[in-house]
Amino acid sequence: MTLLTLDTYQTQPLVLGKPTASRTGLQRLFAAAIVSDQFRKTLLHQPEEALTGGYLGETFSLTDQERTIIKSIRANTLTDLAQKVNRALKGV
Repeated sequence: MTLLTLDTYQTQPLVLGKPTASRTGLQRLFAAAIVSDQFRKTLLHQPEEALTGGYLGETFSLTDQERTIIKSIRANTLTDLAQKVNRALKGV
């Protein structure tokens, strides 16, 4: 039997780049949609209003491309919206 110890694996420090304003904006947008039923419904059915109005008085820092994508996508669920936004941003 082999025992694994902390010395068994060498670990590399995790280096994450500083989030871009855009990535932070998308994260905040989806976080707001997760915690607020009303905001989620607005985002899914009236995305332009959701982006313009923001959440709790705060707007989202998004690129023009991200805003256009979010406004043009039709989704019934937040999961579906997130998947479609992700695909569009990756150019799939």
